Amino acid sequence: MSVPGKLELTIKINEFPADVKTVENGWKEFELDCDGQVVSVKVKPKVFKKLEQAQENYPMWVAAIAGKMGLPTENGFVLNEPNIQVFERKPKEPKEPTEPAATATT
Repeated sequence: MSVPGKLELTIKINEFPADVKTVENGWKEFELDCDGQVVSVKVKPKVFKKLEQAQENYPMWVAAIAGKMGLPTENGFVLNEPNIQVFERKPKEPKEPTEPAATATT
């Protein structure tokens, strides 16, 4: 007998979706290309606002879109129950080159 599990997906993006459609009740719908799999995402306006605020307020950001795998589509699948978390990304400071340790000669 197999062990029951829960499949959750997390998709990370760092660009604002290009083709966002407003559908019934103001919900926002967009697609993400994940290595050739097209993932269809539909979220409430309040949830989508997190992406809009990240675009406006942060020069660099990353969003984690989590949900369950839904029905298959022609090129991928629908992401059910999506939720979005946005994080500001800080640019990495370049590491200063360290001088090689001096070797003692005897």
